Amino acid sequence: MVALALFLALLIYYPVIVKEVGYVINKPNANATVSTNYVLDSRNSNVIIATDPNFSIIVPKIGANSRVVPDVDPYNSLVYQRELTKGVAHAKGTVYPGQVGNSFYFAHSSDNFYNANRYNSVFYLLDKMSIGDAFYLVYKGDIYKYKVTEVNVVAPDSVKYISLETSKKLATLMTCWPAGTTLKRLVVVGELE
Repeated sequence: MVALALFLALLIYYPVIVKEVGYVINKPNANATVSTNYVLDSRNSNVIIATDPNFSIIVPKIGANSRVVPDVDPYNSLVYQRELTKGVAHAKGTVYPGQVGNSFYFAHSSDNFYNANRYNSVFYLLDKMSIGDAFYLVYKGDIYKYKVTEVNVVAPDSVKYISLETSKKLATLMTCWPAGTTLKRLVVVGELE
C-alpha cells in the first residue's frame, strides 16, 4: 500500500520533479538576450528567440518562453482553464506591454501527469525570481524588458494585482503556490525599463 501511494505521488508530481531537477542540472542563462528573429539569432546560444513574435513572455532566469493568449477573462474558470492549455494568459481589461498601467499574466505552476501539456508548468520556477531580475514581453514584434520590483505570496482570493491602478508601466505575473496546489498565489511585479 505504501509503495502504491509513493508511486501515485511520483506520477502526480512528475512535472514538478522534472522542472526542479532540470533547473538544478542545467541552470538557464539569466543574462540571455531576447530576439524575435530566428534567422539572425538562432546560432547564438545567449539569445532566446520568442515563441511568438506577436505576443510572448520570456523569463530567462527560469527558462520560460511561452506564447501569450490575449484578453482572457480571469474571473471565468471555464474560459481561462481552456486558454491556459494554449499558453500564458493575459487578463482581459488590463493594459498591453509598454502601456501605462498594469499588464497582468497568469499561468499554471504545474499539473499532474494526466493533464500535463507544455503549458502546465510554465511558471513553476517563478519562485526563483528576485528583485532586480528581468523578464520580457514581446508584443507585435516589439520587445519590452521589465525589472522585478516585488515578489509576494498572497491569498488565493487576492485580486488587487489584477485591478492595480498605477501611473507606471508594470507587468504582473501570477501562478498558484505551492506548485500544483491552489492554496496561495505567487505574484511577481516588474516595471518597464
